Amino acid sequence: MDEAGKKMLLEEYAANKRPETREQLILEYAPLVKAVAGRLSMYLGYNVDYEDLVSYGIFGLIDAIDKFDCLKEVKFETYASLRIRGAILDQIRKMDWIPRTIRQRQKKIDAVIKEVEQTTGRSATDEDIAAGLGITSEEYLDWQSQMKITGLISLNEYMDQGSDVSQDYSRHMTARFDGPEESVEKEELTKVLGEALELLTEKEKKVVTLYYYEDLTLKEISNILEVSESRVSQLHTRALQKMKTKMGDYMGLL
Repeated sequence: MDEAGKKMLLEEYAANKRPETREQLILEYAPLVKAVAGRLSMYLGYNVDYEDLVSYGIFGLIDAIDKFDCLKEVKFETYASLRIRGAILDQIRKMDWIPRTIRQRQKKIDAVIKEVEQTTGRSATDEDIAAGLGITSEEYLDWQSQMKITGLISLNEYMDQGSDVSQDYSRHMTARFDGPEESVEKEELTKVLGEALELLTEKEKKVVTLYYYEDLTLKEISNILEVSESRVSQLHTRALQKMKTKMGDYMGLL
């Protein structure tokens, strides 16, 4: 079904709330749920099954269909993506899949990276971090595989504070019309992002580019780079750790 047909279907459901129409909308937008779940699986790695993420996301899609206001100047995909992601993260939070030890390890890693960079004036290597933690390089690689899930913590906490998705997507739309201040911020972001990317190896840059700019999933990136999915997750985690110090407040945009 084309975009015009989907829009008519949404308007029809808003007017009559027929279960048959909602079922059709769910089928039409099921690929969106899979796309959102695929992107989140980059952070979760093998901590949770991809199909489970899709199942949780379907509830977010249904919620979006029921609550979407067709009179708003916003694409349904934008609104639904936020609801789908929110439903997945909400379920993860409820199941408490982030052990305290993992949270503590992430704090230790961040502290070591900061100390190394302040002391040496360069980006911390894996060897530097492992030495600072007092563990072997192999043990640090194991830690990294567990750290992927911590990338979701800030999103969970943001949701816990009662963020309003309707406000989020309204801001998203208005942000498309850049004023002088927004233009300056975009220039600054471009500069900071460029500097942060220079800290990465070629493979790390490739992963960041394919994931954030090309919207590819973990599996798609692994096929392109001809490495395992776990290796892609490892490269992604390492890249974010390197970029965190340089990007500061802008890091949330990733």
